[in-house]
Amino acid sequence: MFGLGITEIFLIAIVAVLFLGPDKLPSTMIEIAKFFRSVKGTVSSAKATIEDEIRLSGIKESVMDYKAELTNASAELTRMTDLTEIGADITAIGKDLTLDLPASAPAAPKEPEVITFAPKNKEEA
Repeated sequence: MFGLGITEIFLIAIVAVLFLGPDKLPSTMIEIAKFFRSVKGTVSSAKATIEDEIRLSGIKESVMDYKAELTNASAELTRMTDLTEIGADITAIGKDLTLDLPASAPAAPKEPEVITFAPKNKEEA
C-alpha cells in the first residue's frame, strides 16, 4: 500500500492494540478507513476536475483557432467586397488598357476603292 511490508503492518497493529486497547481499536480503525476513503474521494475529484480543465482547454484552443480562421475569412471577404478598392483596381486596369493602344489609329480611306471585273479592251470581250 504505502511501501509497507507485512512485518511493518503487524508492528503497527501491535502498537495500536497496546496504546488504544482492544475496546477502542475497532472504532479507531473505522475512523481511519473513513479518513482514507474521504482522501481517496478528494483525490479522485481533483483528478476529474484537472482532466475536465485539460479537456476544456483543448476545446477552448480549437475554438480560438476556429475564431481566428473566421476572422481572417471575414477580413478577406471585406477586402474583396470593398468598392473603393475595386474601383481603384478597375481604374488601374483601364489605364493599362489605354496605354497599350497605339497613339493614332490609321485613318479610314475617304472613298471606297471600287473593284470591277470588266474587260479593259473591247476586243477581249
